[in-house]
Amino acid sequence: MPRPERSLICIVHSGEYERVRFSLATAAAAAAADRDVTLFFTMDACVALQRDSGWQGLQSAGGSALDADTKLRDRGVGGFSELLDACRELGVRLIACEMGLRASDLSKDQLDPDLDVEIGGLFSLLSGDGAHAQLLFV
Repeated sequence: MPRPERSLICIVHSGEYERVRFSLATAAAAAAADRDVTLFFTMDACVALQRDSGWQGLQSAGGSALDADTKLRDRGVGGFSELLDACRELGVRLIACEMGLRASDLSKDQLDPDLDVEIGGLFSLLSGDGAHAQLLFV
């Protein structure tokens, strides 16, 4: 059973590459520090969970998400795919908001099956153990 006092829920709402990427970095760091972490993707952020590198469809202040990611990787900073893989390997729970998927005109079939994304809603996220978790909104 998760320890509620050590749980972190990050609601990822933004469709901006930089914000979503930093949410992944935060989740990986928290999971590495032995915290139970859930990333709850909703609205424009749901694009990040699509199959075939759908995250490249995120918006970026510096041009395309792929260009921004390439610049970071060229500087020795972990890229989007590496951070997403790290989250998966560290046991970060990934949830796609049912409402967010509908608003983005996406279905579960369009999500990356390797990510093992759950479909859920705010009530189930914030009830039970989630009621005592630290909450971060991005």
